[in-house]
Amino acid sequence: MTTNPASGPAKPRVAIVFGGRSSEHPVSCATAAGVMGAIDREVYDVVPVGITTDGRWVEFTDPIESLELRPGHIPEVSAEAATVISPLSTREQSLRVLRPGEPDRLLSEVDVVFPVLHGPYGEDGTLQGMLELTDTRYVGSGVLASAAGMDKHYMKLVLAGHGLPIGPYVVITDRQWQVDQEGALASVEALQFPVFVKPCRAGSSIGITKVDSPGGLVAAIEAAREHDLKVIVEQGIVGREVECGVLGGHGTDAPTPSEVAEIIVESGHEFYDFEAKYLADTEVTLSCPADLPAEVREEVRRLAVASFEAFGCEGIARVDCFYTERGDVVVNEINTMPGFTPHSMYPRMWAASGVSYPQLIDELIRLALDRKVGLR
Repeated sequence: MTTNPASGPAKPRVAIVFGGRSSEHPVSCATAAGVMGAIDREVYDVVPVGITTDGRWVEFTDPIESLELRPGHIPEVSAEAATVISPLSTREQSLRVLRPGEPDRLLSEVDVVFPVLHGPYGEDGTLQGMLELTDTRYVGSGVLASAAGMDKHYMKLVLAGHGLPIGPYVVITDRQWQVDQEGALASVEALQFPVFVKPCRAGSSIGITKVDSPGGLVAAIEAAREHDLKVIVEQGIVGREVECGVLGGHGTDAPTPSEVAEIIVESGHEFYDFEAKYLADTEVTLSCPADLPAEVREEVRRLAVASFEAFGCEGIARVDCFYTERGDVVVNEINTMPGFTPHSMYPRMWAASGVSYPQLIDELIRLALDRKVGLR
């Protein structure tokens, strides 16, 4: 923690890092707007740092409202802002601002980074690795958990390796698609239609297509490949979409599951797509606690914690499941940095569990400040 010689310990300085190179850039901006609007400024000094779509770190000085994601407004970090240089060694934890023709200046010392990046080049262990190199504390999971949780292929392998229930799937790599497209399509024959074709390393339902017959596969795979050259094809599961948030998991503290929520997609959307998640206020209902038998809710909570621990997650994660018509609970995926606006599912589940949005932000920062750096 920074120290003011005249007055003793200063408030912890939190760098909120957002934006980034992935297609989820606007979602990250919206998450940053939510966090910056709710964080307790009496407790924390806030240093907002944007990352442009080409990967440049910049100083953010615009109104918070400019980052909100709403119909008719897709936010983006300005490329005109001054460049920010992040710490380059374990001996200093300062952010510096660099402008052409001017000497660099100190922006702020940093006690902890709150990275609210979604998707590749941020949520996938890349930013976490950079922060590990400089012994910078940060909110959320480490390199391995972030990388494996981001890649739906390895996510399935980790879940299955720990004996957790998952649905049938097929992975189509870039090389397979280029060398043997016919064989790649034939591998999908093992699945029952409808199937969902997804980029392996993307989120927010970007690039996902529901395919009802083999004739739609090629177009769906090409659409997914616009976001990631590795594609996963998942067999559609008939059931109710339920979610559970997990919090904690640092040191000897056991992770805690939230109340279980159910996502009910109303008319106008075949599935819980990007528009339904972020741009439509009326087509999606969140029921929390979900109207499920008590033993089913407990099973979802158990699987959420088991998934969190299987990946070695820290701080925050959301686990998405299906409750099938046969009464089974199937794990669909884990998100190590879920959507985190005040209206996102993760904060809403915790609000239903008695933890408000500002309290949740505070707990995540405290967890990050308390954990040790280096191997753990």
